[in-house]
Amino acid sequence: MAVKDRVEAVLNVGLRVPSIMLLDVLYRWDVSSFFQKIQRSSLSNNPLFQYKYLALYLHYVGYILSLVLLTLPRQHLVKLYLYVLTALLLFAGHQVSRDYVRSELESGFEGPVYLEPLSMNRFTTALIGQLVVCTLCSCVMQTKRIWLFSAHLLPLVARLCLVPLETIVFINKFSMIFTGLEVMYFLASNLLVPYNLAKTAYRELAQVVEVYGLLALGMSLWNQLVLPVLFMCFWLLLFALQIYSYFSTRDQPTSRERLLFLFLTSIAECCSTPYSLLGLVFTVSFIALGVLTLCKFYLQGYRAFMNDNTMHRGMTEGITLLILAVQTGLIELQVIHRAFLLSIILFIVVASILQSMLEIADPIVLALGASRDKSLWKHFRAVSLCLFLLIFPAYMAYMICQFFHMDFWLLIIISSSILTSLQVLGTLLIYVLFMVEEFRKAPVENMDEVIYYVNGTYRLLEFLVAVCVVCYGVSETVFGEWSVMGSTIILVHSYYNVWLRAQLGWQSFLLRRDAVNKIKSLPTASNAQLEQYNDICAICYQDMNSAVITPCSHFFHAGCLKKWLYVQETCPLCHSQLKSQSPTGPAGPNQDPPAANQSPAGQDEAPADGEEKDGAPVVGNGEGDGRTVTPAGEASGVSPSPLQQKTSSSPDPSPSTLVKELNNLSKEMITIVLQCDITLV
Repeated sequence: MAVKDRVEAVLNVGLRVPSIMLLDVLYRWDVSSFFQKIQRSSLSNNPLFQYKYLALYLHYVGYILSLVLLTLPRQHLVKLYLYVLTALLLFAGHQVSRDYVRSELESGFEGPVYLEPLSMNRFTTALIGQLVVCTLCSCVMQTKRIWLFSAHLLPLVARLCLVPLETIVFINKFSMIFTGLEVMYFLASNLLVPYNLAKTAYRELAQVVEVYGLLALGMSLWNQLVLPVLFMCFWLLLFALQIYSYFSTRDQPTSRERLLFLFLTSIAECCSTPYSLLGLVFTVSFIALGVLTLCKFYLQGYRAFMNDNTMHRGMTEGITLLILAVQTGLIELQVIHRAFLLSIILFIVVASILQSMLEIADPIVLALGASRDKSLWKHFRAVSLCLFLLIFPAYMAYMICQFFHMDFWLLIIISSSILTSLQVLGTLLIYVLFMVEEFRKAPVENMDEVIYYVNGTYRLLEFLVAVCVVCYGVSETVFGEWSVMGSTIILVHSYYNVWLRAQLGWQSFLLRRDAVNKIKSLPTASNAQLEQYNDICAICYQDMNSAVITPCSHFFHAGCLKKWLYVQETCPLCHSQLKSQSPTGPAGPNQDPPAANQSPAGQDEAPADGEEKDGAPVVGNGEGDGRTVTPAGEASGVSPSPLQQKTSSSPDPSPSTLVKELNNLSKEMITIVLQCDITLV
């Protein structure tokens, strides 16, 4: 079943390619210039070429027939091609019969064919060819009435019956007329088939539009006709014919520079019409998709196809080529100018493909550096691809600068390649930092700061490149030739690549500065508090040799909490707002910290109303900090860790003690839920 589906898919595309080729030929054909050439030639007296408007109508009819062939259902399209194949076979049979009669007239032998070896050889060859034609016609038309396709056998039968040669010529013409009458009868009997097909198609289209709308109709036709694959096959066929026609007319070998020029001129020849331009667009899209798929496979193997990213489908590159071709009027240029313009457009497309490859490789490379994967082959593949993306864009920029004079437009074009190389360099530096941290015995505490400085450095370089492009464009506009398009490009480039980059960078700097100020304003836990807390950091799940205390009395690593504050300004456990506070406040480092009520773990029972515990007052704000406010207005500590909870038990607990234990148990459950929430985040 799978093989049958594939064959049907191939037929669905292959049988529609000739219709697009016919559309392309009709677009290239200039009827007016054709008739002007006819009038200057010796065929001007032919009545067939005097009806110019009739030929114009036939030109438009050709367009309609091509569109009908393009949109015809596959079953009817197969039948149509079978009918055309039968007509070609009948024509071939009559050609064989005519050649046989001509050869017999030239020989002049009118005796029995078996008496002369040459006549017998001609008769046998012609008879075998005619029988093959008849058999193929009956198989194609799926009928057992083989005599319907045997009219071209009459000259052979007449020659076998010793009919004079002059009479055989008449019989051959009669067989041709008889076959023509058969074809006309078949066409007349199926004259209403196109009308019925059009009526059925109109009814189905009206139903689809009424129920689903025009968009659904367009998507349905797009999927049924497989337009991307269809146009790609059409363009590749044109390109192959162009290359074949070039090499078939040349005898001497071609140099490397000549091959590059041949490649560009062949592409330029194959995008001179809207149909061939669409074919080139879809071909570039499929090539980009293939390159990106190979990039994923090279980095991840078969796992890359399990989690496919819909963002990298190759359509971006194809749409880029189409927009640039339409904006520059590519199909209206001469072949040489079109080839040079295509070289620039293809450079932009290749730069876009390289940028997409970097978007695929960047998270994979950084994940390898951070995951401590020991597979050398994975690291080699990631690093080798990054080195390729570092060197090749720079080489492309260098080569295009050798061929073209440097101006504003060229600087914009090569800036994308330069930015790609800079981004790859930043990715490689971060990967190296991750690997250095892996080989160290102890983790680097300020690694986050180092990575931020590396990112900031290459982001700054990207910003400087964008500023240089804008400055060069402004200087060229002021001191050179001013144009509306150039000024518009400068404004757009200034907004998106300069202003937005600067704004995002400044916002990132402000967030980090605020996070650092908040961390500095929080009190640092003493050794006694850490021993009493005796728990891990709720962010990284590592032991705490040092920690800071939030206003809601939760302990975290300073570096972990700073990373958290880059994202949101709330406590990771209870989600209360973290505000900057003075280090000399109630929980400052110069005062004796509360023994149990400021630590989320290791608490005793809550003191009675108005009491103090271990000489330290009970501190709390009563808002989402995990503590319970007593009727006197004082707060009791709450433990987020059930491992360190200390409960007082007595053989005969009082009702108040049972209530407090139930409160502590409910608080433990709430804390566990909060920890699970942080883990999921």
